Amino acid sequence: MSHVHIVILAAGKGTRMKSALPKVLHRIAGLPLIEYVLATAAVIRPQSKTVVIGHQTSTLEAALDSHKDLNVVLQEPQLGTAHALLITEPVLRDAKGTLVLLYGDVPLLTAETLKTLLERHESTRAAATVVTAVVDDPHGYGRIVRNGEQIARIVEEKDASSAEREIREINSGIYAFAMDGLFDAVRNIAAQNSQNEYYLPDLVAVYRQKRLGVETVTVSNPDEIKGINSRRELAEVSRIMRQQKTAELMNQGVTIEDPATAYIDHDVAIGRDTVIHPCVFLEGRTTIGAGCEIHSGARIVDSHIGDRVVVLNHSVINGSRVADDASIGPFAHLR
Repeated sequence: MSHVHIVILAAGKGTRMKSALPKVLHRIAGLPLIEYVLATAAVIRPQSKTVVIGHQTSTLEAALDSHKDLNVVLQEPQLGTAHALLITEPVLRDAKGTLVLLYGDVPLLTAETLKTLLERHESTRAAATVVTAVVDDPHGYGRIVRNGEQIARIVEEKDASSAEREIREINSGIYAFAMDGLFDAVRNIAAQNSQNEYYLPDLVAVYRQKRLGVETVTVSNPDEIKGINSRRELAEVSRIMRQQKTAELMNQGVTIEDPATAYIDHDVAIGRDTVIHPCVFLEGRTTIGAGCEIHSGARIVDSHIGDRVVVLNHSVINGSRVADDASIGPFAHLR
C-alpha cells in the first residue's frame, strides 16, 4: 500500500506508570510496547512511518535508532492529540493518499484490523474512518455519538453528559484520514474542553460540519484496542498476549500443560511434540527443537535447544546452545 502513511503517537508522559522509563518502552513478552505497533504497521508496507515523541526524548530516540526508515518528531509542549498530528505536517506536507494514526501503547492491534480499516476507508472514499468497539465498561474512553446509523461526533468522558456516559460504543483513537485537506482541517479544531487541549476526536465534528464522509469500523474483539496507562493495565495486556502465544504454539503441536503459568516471549520458537511443564520461563530469541521436555522451574534465555532435549527442574540456560538428545539438570546453570 504505497500511499499509506503511518503516524504513531508516543509523546505521552505516562504519569500513572510511575516510572523513569517512557511508557512505550515498557516490555510485554520480551519486546517494548511500541515494537508491536511498528511490526503491525510494517505489514501493510506504508510509504512512511512517523513517531511523535515528547518526554525522555533521548531514551526514545536511542530505542528507535534501529528503525532507519522512521521519522521521529518532537511534540513540545504537549497540547493534545490533534496538536501531535499537526506537528507532523513538515514531514508529511507533500504526502498523498491515506494517513493511519496509531498509538505506541496499544500493542494488541492486529494487522487484519488495520487492513480492514484501510479497505473500508478507501472503498467509501471517506475523509476519516474511526475504529470503534462496543464494551461492557466504557469508563475512561471517548464515546461515539451517532445520529441514526451515522457517527455525529466523539465526546471525551471528561466532557460527556450523563446520558453520553451511558454509551457503550467507544473510540479507540485509531483512525484513517484522507491526506487531502487533513492538516487544514486539524487547524480548525478549538481547545474547548476541560483540559484546554486540542483533541483529535473533534475532527469528526469538523468534517461533519463540512458534510464530508466519516465512517467507522467496529472491532469484534475489544482487547485489540486496549491502551496501557498503568502497571495493572500492563499486566492485563501481558496476560492476554501470553494467552495468544500459548494458543498459537499449541495449535502448532506443542503441549503446554498449564498455559496460565507458561511465560513465553513473543520471539520464542518451539518444535512439535515438545512438552512444556508448569511454571516455565522461555525468554528472548530462544528456540527449542522438536520432541523436547522442559520441566517446571526452568528458565531459558536467548538460547538454542536441539531436538529431544530434556531440561530438568529449576535449570537456567542463558545464551547457550544445547545439542540434540542432551539432558540438563536438575538445578543446572549454563551460560
